[in-house]
Amino acid sequence: MIKKIEHIGIAVKDLEHATKTYQALLNVAPYKTETVEREGVKTVFFECGDSKIELLGATREDSPVGKYLSTQKEGIHHIAFFVDDLKAEMKRLQNEGFQLLSEEPKAGADDKSIVFLHPKSNHGVLVELCEDQSQF
Repeated sequence: MIKKIEHIGIAVKDLEHATKTYQALLNVAPYKTETVEREGVKTVFFECGDSKIELLGATREDSPVGKYLSTQKEGIHHIAFFVDDLKAEMKRLQNEGFQLLSEEPKAGADDKSIVFLHPKSNHGVLVELCEDQSQF
């Protein structure tokens, strides 16, 4: 079951500049910076009330974020929802006709297990489902 918006992912071309911008906007320092080598992305997280903002900078042009930025402008990349049981939610959504981008959850940033739903299933919005890795 979807519990809340966990974070909004924003793809940026200059992660350092974007970090300064969001630090000034939110008036808070990021609580975490992390590189996910397998995905070719460096992330910066800010707390924003009960949710988070995740800035995404590509570390490789051939990464998913790198490919996205080569064809799209900077901006919202995905919305992530926190779930209690990722595998159960994956099964439920597949039964509802949603297209998953992977058959199994994978390790994501911020100590989360994640899976993405194809934007075609969500009216053009890339959706991420996540749960704490300790639950996976």
